[in-house]
Amino acid sequence: MTQLALVIDLNVCVGCHACVTSCKEWNTSGAAGTMADFNPYDKDPTGTFFNRVQTFEVGEFPHTQTVHFPKSCHHCEDPPCVPVCPTGASYKRKEDGIVLVDYDKCIGCKYCAWACPYGVRELDEQQKVMKKCTLCVDRISDTLLPERDRQPACVLACPTNARLFGDVHDPESVVSQAIRDRGGYAAMPEWGTQPANHYLPRRRTEPIARADQLQRADNPLRKDGKLPRPLPGDPSIEDVTSW
Repeated sequence: MTQLALVIDLNVCVGCHACVTSCKEWNTSGAAGTMADFNPYDKDPTGTFFNRVQTFEVGEFPHTQTVHFPKSCHHCEDPPCVPVCPTGASYKRKEDGIVLVDYDKCIGCKYCAWACPYGVRELDEQQKVMKKCTLCVDRISDTLLPERDRQPACVLACPTNARLFGDVHDPESVVSQAIRDRGGYAAMPEWGTQPANHYLPRRRTEPIARADQLQRADNPLRKDGKLPRPLPGDPSIEDVTSW
């Protein structure tokens, strides 16, 4: 059975949020309908996103690193959001394994959000229905588009090619090869949901600069080993300001 999914390379993701904005742009005018974003900059912002990028700092100074972690629906092979839905609005397609929501059946009860261990279900405050990543199902199945464009909007927008898309059940697909060759892993496998999306791990690097290379020999703030001082005749701050 086909199982479409994303594979995200954490080693090259730069946290630019191009995937976030392209996802919002495509889906808010597509089959998912409008995606509410009432107060994006207020103290209590409200907005619906299919894809978010969370940024963390790991390690201890001075050996710290910044990790950008994109997160969206994992299209689990055993999705816990489906059986808890009281109306059958959440379902998994047999032909490609994509987990979707039927908005005509959804009553916005949030049961699916409580069941999802990844926190990727969001209530659209305007339509009062639960929404999530669809892998741009209306785009990848559009035969009017050139084949190279039949990919999720986030994949096409990524400037570093950190996102791959394909069938993880096909051993010859680009995503399966990446998982196999680079140690790809699924998030939180202990929940038993069998996430289809995978991540490629970061390759930790160590600085190779010597200690003496971290000090500028011609530091303009120092003169003869001492901090610069104004000459007696130099104007003071009172002389050059208007207050």
